[in-house]
Amino acid sequence: MPMSHTLNVLPDVIQHAAGLSRFLQRMLDSRPWLAGDLAASIDHALGADAMRTFIADKGADEARLRPTLRQLRTWVICHLIVRDLAGRANLSEVTETMTVLTEVAVRHAHDVLREAMVQRYGQPLSTTGWEQELLIIGMGKLGGRELNVSSDIDLIFVYPDDGDTGGKKVISNFEFFERLGKQLIQSLAEVTEHGQVFRVDMRLRPNGDSGPLVCSFDMLENYFITQGREWERYAWIKARVLTGERWRELEQIARPFVFRKYLDFGAINAMRDLHAQIRREVARRDRANNIKLGPGGIREIEFIAQVFQLIRGGRDAALQIRPTLQVLARLAERGILSSEAVSALSAAYDFLRRLEHRLQYLDDAQTHDLPDAPADQALIARAMGFADYVSLLAELDRHRAVVSHHFDAVFADPNEEQHSLDAIWASAEDTEQAAPHLAELGFGDPVAAAARLASIRASARYQQLPNHIRSRFDALMPRVVEAAASTAGPDETLSRCLDLLEGISRRGAYLALLQQYPQALRRVVDLVAASRWAAQYLGRHPILLDELLDGRNLEAAPDWQRLRTELAAELDAIEPDMERQMDLMREQHHAQSFRLLTQDIAGLLTVEKLADHLSALADIMVALTIPLCWRKIKIRHRDDPKFAVISYGKLGGKELGYASDLDIVFLYDDAAPESAEVYTRLAQRTNTWLSSQTAAGILFETDLRLRPNGDSGLIACSLEAFRKYQLESAWVWEHQALTRARFSAGDPALGEAFERIRCEVLRLPRKLDSLRAEVLAMRDKMRSAHGGKSPLFDLKHDHGGLIDVEFLIQYLVLGYASKHPELTGNLGNIALLKMAAGLGLIPAELAEACGDSYRQMRHLQHRQRLNGQASRVAPEEAATARQPVQALWSLVFGTH
Repeated sequence: MPMSHTLNVLPDVIQHAAGLSRFLQRMLDSRPWLAGDLAASIDHALGADAMRTFIADKGADEARLRPTLRQLRTWVICHLIVRDLAGRANLSEVTETMTVLTEVAVRHAHDVLREAMVQRYGQPLSTTGWEQELLIIGMGKLGGRELNVSSDIDLIFVYPDDGDTGGKKVISNFEFFERLGKQLIQSLAEVTEHGQVFRVDMRLRPNGDSGPLVCSFDMLENYFITQGREWERYAWIKARVLTGERWRELEQIARPFVFRKYLDFGAINAMRDLHAQIRREVARRDRANNIKLGPGGIREIEFIAQVFQLIRGGRDAALQIRPTLQVLARLAERGILSSEAVSALSAAYDFLRRLEHRLQYLDDAQTHDLPDAPADQALIARAMGFADYVSLLAELDRHRAVVSHHFDAVFADPNEEQHSLDAIWASAEDTEQAAPHLAELGFGDPVAAAARLASIRASARYQQLPNHIRSRFDALMPRVVEAAASTAGPDETLSRCLDLLEGISRRGAYLALLQQYPQALRRVVDLVAASRWAAQYLGRHPILLDELLDGRNLEAAPDWQRLRTELAAELDAIEPDMERQMDLMREQHHAQSFRLLTQDIAGLLTVEKLADHLSALADIMVALTIPLCWRKIKIRHRDDPKFAVISYGKLGGKELGYASDLDIVFLYDDAAPESAEVYTRLAQRTNTWLSSQTAAGILFETDLRLRPNGDSGLIACSLEAFRKYQLESAWVWEHQALTRARFSAGDPALGEAFERIRCEVLRLPRKLDSLRAEVLAMRDKMRSAHGGKSPLFDLKHDHGGLIDVEFLIQYLVLGYASKHPELTGNLGNIALLKMAAGLGLIPAELAEACGDSYRQMRHLQHRQRLNGQASRVAPEEAATARQPVQALWSLVFGTH
């Protein structure tokens, strides 16, 4: 039947598409069966079931394998051309249908050919007799379920274990799978009178064309460890197993190679180099109009998405996904890219991929080049919905400009140009030459600064750095000197910065971060200039440098409930990996503490608000620890433990500082005969979980000495035993400590029971004279141990200091709570002072002044700690604050 007559009887959508695709016209003309198949299926998307039915109808045996698969491809691609050009299929349908076609074809060819191989050689077996399989790995767009309509397919063939076949004619597993792989490639790639299914590219396998066609798990793992290159990490992000049941084992081999455990900012440099190679190749072939590899093309969008996967995927499993658009969306969710950038990149990706398909619809050619022929240009413009080619180019140029802008924002080398201070660092060992330049920059002791630079340059640590890391270090040093010079205390700032850089100098990823992101370096310098403690904290936990990339993270108020929910889900997801769980909690605690630190230094938090936040964060960490430890106790007599953590001291009073330890007591209330043993084990595990040093650091130092009978007492105490001890055996100082105790984590019912006991104990009638004597004796004992050791004023221990305020309040609570039960509320020291004044126990004016003094001394103490100094200040600095405290002490206790 002539083509013109065929078109007259076809549905309009097919006629429309045939006018835009020469390939579709040729297929309709040469394959009489196609028109009917298209007309019958064009109203819906094709899925795997429809494709498998097509194969079964046409013939599924080895003799019909090649023609059937080629007919299947013809039907599916022509079906997509019609639906896409009619506006019935979006980009997702096109790429997913092509991916499913590949999966169905590859699996069917594999199954048919393997069966024939088994008939001849027997099953391939491991040395222990386990049946072996060929794992076919889809790479690139096939792996990402993003296949284009005229793409070749990138495959890698892997099998688990070496061994031999079990048939009469024995060959090795390697030979078996190599022959199977070759037959599979031929069945797909051979060009016959029916065309071909797919061009097959095997160059991504280990050692490329020079390597064997198939490899075992052991060989692949050894290759990754000894020879794997940066570009292969990029390629393996998309790797996905198409056939084979042991794909989880394969993923466990590949994942550590692709996704580093640390933040891998060195990936930016590696991918920048790879992109430069692609650009040079495009320029050499004069293919600037290639919408895949040219400027602002598809590859640049993929690079943007995948570089952040390489950087962060090892620490954020949610980024270990394959589809480009989904990766971009998750980058926006995490604030790594702005939502505006992701929206623009996603729109450009959709436009470029649809244009790519229309270029390929013309002749079923694997092309990404814009056409030169005016007739083809007109066809492409119509297929894209534009009035003319000029209008199409205008929109294309707009998208490519957007992509290039965002690509440059991620990959541009901020250190490409020479820095004005490069000479100072390059000749740092000549201190006489460097010192005058440093003096001009404003350093107070330029000779000392020059000597420090010289010592670093001459040090064995620096000399032994690998070349690629030393180049990053060299690029950073002039910029660090310049940034330090701009601060209020350049000498001290430079010293702290150099301490930090020396500490992380062997960690190329962190140097790469500071090199790539000047804004992060600027924030580091400002931070260490403001606080010696912050500089030391960064040095202990350099992973926190990542926090400095996004200013929004540093300014946002913490959402503790959200953190608890999300962190609990992450911890559950990696159960039972205890080591990773402990590290994850430490990493999150350090990150949250660091965000609070930056807000604190920026003046966004009062000392009281900071303490509230740090206390809430500690409560969350303790609360999450209990169920994790409970799961790891082998013999448990109940689903949820009747167990609670009671906090005392700074955490109990919600006055926690950055480095405060946790004073905690473990209680349980369970009648089961094994409860003492089980909860002792839980308490030990909980304490170990909180206080152990891991690769990620430590969560908290813990102090358990406030439990009944102190160090000689049981680590976990029953609720009834705790009550009995407090009522019958506790010292007065233990009741003083109880005034600041509260339930922090665990069973809420047990927490309520503890609070009833606390109130019962605090409200016991006491003789004021004997209570006063006990409190004064304890205060004298503490002062003898800590106070008066320096001409400076100790904000905590000296007369009129913080502990005096705390002892005053504790005395008032213990002495008068029997008459005024409201005094037992854990409200904070300043609120309790006001309450005591309201009850007429102390003068209101003096109580208010004392509260102000307490606040001021906490502020001074906090300032000292931020600068890594002891809680001692010049006496005159605290003289005004001391007076109300001393006056109230004299009034309440009748003594100085």
